[in-house]
Parts: sequence; C-alpha cells; structure tokens
Amino acid sequence: MRSTRKFGRPLGSPWPRSGAAALAGALPVLAFPAPALWWFAYVALVPWIALARSAPTARRAALDGWCGGIGFMLAVHHWLLPSLHVFIFLIAALLGALWAPWGLLVHRLLGGTPSPGRASAALLVLPSAWLAVELVRSWQGLGGPWGMLGSTQWQVGPALRLASVGGVWLLSFLVVAVNVALAVLVSVRASRVPAVASLIATAAATSAAYSWVPRADVDGRARIAVVQPGVYDGPRGPGQRFAREEALTRELAGRDVDLVVWGESSVGEDLGDRPDLARRIAALSRQTGAGVLVNVDARRSDRPGIYKSSVLIGPDGPTGDRYDKMRLVPFGEYVPARALLGWATSVGEAAGEDRHRGAEQVVMDAGGLRLGPLVCFETAFPDMGRHLTEDGADVLVGQSATSTFQRSWAPEQHASLAALRAAETGRPMVHATLTGVSAVYGPDGERLGPWLGTGASAARVYDVPLAHGVTPYVRHGDWPVDVALLVLTVLGVTEGVRALRPRRTGPRPLVPPARTARESPARPVR
Repeated sequence: MRSTRKFGRPLGSPWPRSGAAALAGALPVLAFPAPALWWFAYVALVPWIALARSAPTARRAALDGWCGGIGFMLAVHHWLLPSLHVFIFLIAALLGALWAPWGLLVHRLLGGTPSPGRASAALLVLPSAWLAVELVRSWQGLGGPWGMLGSTQWQVGPALRLASVGGVWLLSFLVVAVNVALAVLVSVRASRVPAVASLIATAAATSAAYSWVPRADVDGRARIAVVQPGVYDGPRGPGQRFAREEALTRELAGRDVDLVVWGESSVGEDLGDRPDLARRIAALSRQTGAGVLVNVDARRSDRPGIYKSSVLIGPDGPTGDRYDKMRLVPFGEYVPARALLGWATSVGEAAGEDRHRGAEQVVMDAGGLRLGPLVCFETAFPDMGRHLTEDGADVLVGQSATSTFQRSWAPEQHASLAALRAAETGRPMVHATLTGVSAVYGPDGERLGPWLGTGASAARVYDVPLAHGVTPYVRHGDWPVDVALLVLTVLGVTEGVRALRPRRTGPRPLVPPARTARESPARPVR
C-alpha cells in the first residue's frame, strides 16, 4: 500500500486506477500528427511507467499494462470509430493485452526501491519488450504497424538519420529508453546514475549516427507530378473523379514531367473491361510525355475476384507492369475469419466482399525511372520499402485514399509515414492520394515542397532528387528487433535459472559464529 499512496487514495481502487492507466496509455497520441508534438513522445510514457511500478501486486501491474494498451490503441486508431463502431473497442481490448507483460516487467524491474542493477536492466529490457509488442501487432492480420512510437519522429532530422541505420524500430527503442530513464530519474533517487548515463548514451549515439552515417549521395533528378482530384461521393462520384483527374493531368502538358501519379482507387473499373478508359489515359501520357501510374480498384477481367492494382500506362496503353496489393486492411478490405466475424459488416463499414491479394512485389520501369509501388497502408510496413529498394527501385510510390477519414488525423498520419520509408531506404518517396494529404520526401526523409491538404483539388509537380546508395537499414534489415528478442531471451533464461536455484530451507543464524584467533569457528562450550 505504501507505493499507491503517492498517487492518492482513488488510484487504490480498481476502476479509477484502470481509467488512469487507459488515460496514461493514450497520452502518446499527441506526438503523432495532427498535433505532431514530436518532443512529447520522449515523456509521454512516464506516467504509465510510474503507475505500473507503483502497483501493489504484479497482477495489478499487468492490468495497468493492459488498460494502458487499450488506451493507446483507442487513441491512435480513434479515427476508425465511425467505420468500426463498437468493434473498435473489442479490437483495442484484444491488442491492448499485448502490453500486459510490459506492465509486469515495469513492476518487476522498477517496483519498490530498485537497485542500480535492476534500474540499469530496465533501461534495456523495457524498450526491448516494447519492440516485441510492436513486432507482434505489426503483423498484417492484426492491423499492421500503424502507430509505431518511432514514427512520431518523422520530421526530426537526426532521428531520420537514425532511421537509415535501424529503421523505425531503432527510433521506437530509443524513445522508450528515454522515457524509462526519465521515469527512473524522477521516481527512483537511488538509481539516478544509470538513468543519467542512459540519457547521455542516447544523446551520444544520436550524435554519432548523425555525423557518421553519410547523407544520400544525390546522382540525378526526376520531375514527378501528383494528381489529387478531391472528394467525389455518390453514384456518379467515380465518373466525376476520373474526369477531374483527366483535366488536372492535361494541365501538366509542356511541364517536362517524368511521371504522373494518381491516387488509390483512381480508376473504378478494370481496364480490360473498359479499353476506352485505357485509351483516354494513354492519350494523357502522350500529351504530358510521361507514364501515368494509376490504381484500379475493380473486379479483374482476366481472373476471379476484386483486386487493388497499381497499373502503369504509357503512350501506347498499359505497359504490362502491374502490382496487385499484397497486404490488405483487416475489415476494410477483407474480414478475417469471415465465417466467425462476418457480423462486423452489420455494425460497421466492414468489407462486404474480400479483396484478393497479390503474390509478389513489383518494380516497374517508367522510361528508365524504376518505381516501387505500394498501396494504401502498405506504406506503414518498413520491410516492403526495403525489399523494393533491394530490387532496384529508384523511387518509392505510395497510392492512398483516406476520404472516409477526411476530417480526422488519419490523412496527416498516413502522409508522415512516407518520410520514414524514404529515410530508411535512401530513396525518395511519393505519397499520392485522392483527397489529401499528398506529400513527397527526398532520400533523406526531408519534405519536398508543400503538402496537398485535404481541401485541395490540384496537380503539383515536384523536383525529386534521386540517390542510389545502400543504407545500413537496407543492408542489415530489422536488426534492432533481433537485439530486442535476444535481450528478452537472456532475461527469460536468467529468470528461469534463478527460479530453479535451490533455496535454503532452514532459518539463517542471526549472527555469524564466533571465530578463534586461528580463524576457525569456536567450539561450543559443553
């Protein structure tokens, strides 16, 4: 009870404490766009850590972790509420449970009055455990890696340089490590030395990476146009949108562009069934002198099922380059275990029919410019951009549509992810949407020109620098995850050995036995 008093009597009660944990878990959302208070990410976890370490029991600490995880998931995905309705609370409760072991580890390592050794271990174990949570929930079937803590640093130059070393994973690790160090610094006076040492080490690592990791070596340029038509709803919406895309693309004639990019679902009918649409887009390619990358969301004419496909069209029509989206949005584009969860379509806007998946990633050739297309939330997956870069992509291109969430934070959050993919791979990235936010980033992750916001209906040309070096992240992959899993494995083995170690059964003597002048135990007097 001693540890709970410092938070006041109400937090000793289960329900108020659970609410406080959920609120503490929700705080990091302020570091993501649209608030984009990137600096807040480095302190946002401190209240959650303080609450879990003060738990009266390990079970209560695990519950604090779970409730905090629910708050985090609801806050980061709050914009899904109009689509998923009550189902979002079930998803948050299921995925929030991933943080229960994290809360337990906070209590195990920082509870009570931890020794400097335990505090030092916490500075390594707790960030590793957080990465393990992000790894599990990054699985496409669980919703993908939206809301990774490291992605809050998308606009911070030194952090983007670190992303080229270890991806967004390394940023998440460092952000959590700083939070743990600050929590120890504030609440554990006896362990302030390792906390300060951790902060100094983090600053030194960031500075070293900033000076050691080479900047992208720009060796060319490309002029890429993004066409954003705006919101068109209703039965006539697809046709009106296509006409607007045509009109905006015609405005690019004579502007010496190398590529024109339309957003996700920019073409609502299969081009095999509608060769007239293919001819109209080919005419636009001839007028602009550039290939046009469109996205077709329709039932395919050459095989069963609905696909979302990036299709490159040149002056003579489709070039044959086509990429079918591989990682689909759960409930938005398919319903997992539809026989069991199909009822979700009756309480929200879940997919009435499952989209089909593509088989492999594709690099396209647009007149010598090699494109690596990604569709919608595939831009949230670090590994997909890395594989396209390994396959020779010059430019990463994300095609998206977030009109359903137009008045939420989702469009800006989505646009910010492209900065991380660019920095990780050393390749520029184009994020083209139907309704905003559209954005373009250079090979260092820096933003090129202004965003096209959610109120814009326009075509904008970007002068994009090209680079072809190999970043450490592309070369070595998700090594921070491997390190984190190794740390947790060592912890598990250590705890297991400690649990198996035989314990003393008899009481220990209160004082050591007396010794003689010859350093041998004195014999008892008979």
